[in-house]
Amino acid sequence: MHKLMKLVVQCTAILLALGAQAQTTTLTVASFPDFDRAVKVAIPLYEKLHPNIKIKLLSLGLGDHHTAMTTALATGGTLPDVIGVEMAFIGKFAQSGGLEDLGKAPYNGLKYRDKMAKFAFSLGMSSSGALAGMPADIGPGALFYRKDLLDKAGVTEADLTKSWESFIKAGQKVVLKTGAYLIANAVDIKDIYIRAGLKDGEGVFFDKKGVPLVNTPRFQKAFELALAARTTGVDGRIGAWSNEWSEGFKRDRIAAQMFGAWFAAHLEEWIAPESAGHWRSAQLPGGAFASWGGSFYAIPKNAKNKAAAWEFIKFMCLNKEMQLEAFKSLSAFPALLEAQNDPFIEQPIEFLGGQKARLLWRVAARSIPSTSVDKYDERANVVVNAELDKVLEQNKDIKTALADAQKQIEKMTRRRR
Repeated sequence: MHKLMKLVVQCTAILLALGAQAQTTTLTVASFPDFDRAVKVAIPLYEKLHPNIKIKLLSLGLGDHHTAMTTALATGGTLPDVIGVEMAFIGKFAQSGGLEDLGKAPYNGLKYRDKMAKFAFSLGMSSSGALAGMPADIGPGALFYRKDLLDKAGVTEADLTKSWESFIKAGQKVVLKTGAYLIANAVDIKDIYIRAGLKDGEGVFFDKKGVPLVNTPRFQKAFELALAARTTGVDGRIGAWSNEWSEGFKRDRIAAQMFGAWFAAHLEEWIAPESAGHWRSAQLPGGAFASWGGSFYAIPKNAKNKAAAWEFIKFMCLNKEMQLEAFKSLSAFPALLEAQNDPFIEQPIEFLGGQKARLLWRVAARSIPSTSVDKYDERANVVVNAELDKVLEQNKDIKTALADAQKQIEKMTRRRR
């Protein structure tokens, strides 16, 4: 009898274990560096709260990840439950038709709009108003500069930020007195200027009807400023993310860089950690506010575990503690307003000389307009950059370059829309 009871107990334990395994859901999340670090941080926390969920993280390089997801969405291939999307690609993904509309039932994501940075939601929406991606982190545009080099040149932060013309004039002093370039590439000015000064609802490259906005005064001024930076010699003609670019920061050859707030962590962690204490952050020149970078989570229409995927996304995007954890561990500026209001935002940043720079980034985050995205933004940017290169390197007339870019984009989109 004793042996029989023991056998019954063992069998019961086995059946309970099998039952638990049967109820366990494996949630597949596809992401890319460094956005995938947030998922890595979240896994033990989330699985502790949800013991019946096991998260499987798939990570590829930025380009490879988005190419693979684009192909799978277009062909109906195998897709994960959750997709991480970088801001440069969200327009294409939002218009793909392969993602769940997170604004509609059963998700009803639009009810969380007031909880997030006002511009972040609009970036994740398609032209038809579908919420294709839930914002997780944002990239308030900022100007980073080397205070030691500016001091040596007799240049102040105000000289850099008063206006774009003042920015370039100050750069000439930096080059003359220190031998360092003010910025790596004149294209950086174009990239920021075309995003600055927009109104809510406007797009960077296209209007709401998909008409290109390239041959306009905004792009004209952006090209003129970039050309002025090149002709006055304040830029180093160095491509971003190249070896020469990172070496320029290591060797004190680049005095400033305009990027998203996340760039401070890149400088500290791998680009130029030895320059700690020399960098500062400021608002963009000319009172401009613009978004540069940011990340979203999306759910494919053919995902297997949509309900579980949505719960995970809400944890990543709407849970204050998780937003703060990502902020602290990988400097991902939170999209969630509640996280932006945490006292952590007021802490000094040692790498930036003890500056409380996060307060500046919060001001920027709350001043950025809610611009719209288009599925051809990425392609349009390639065309615009090619024409700007002809202006900077081949002395092509700016008006001609913009007219040519407009025609190319019109032809490209007319054929594919």
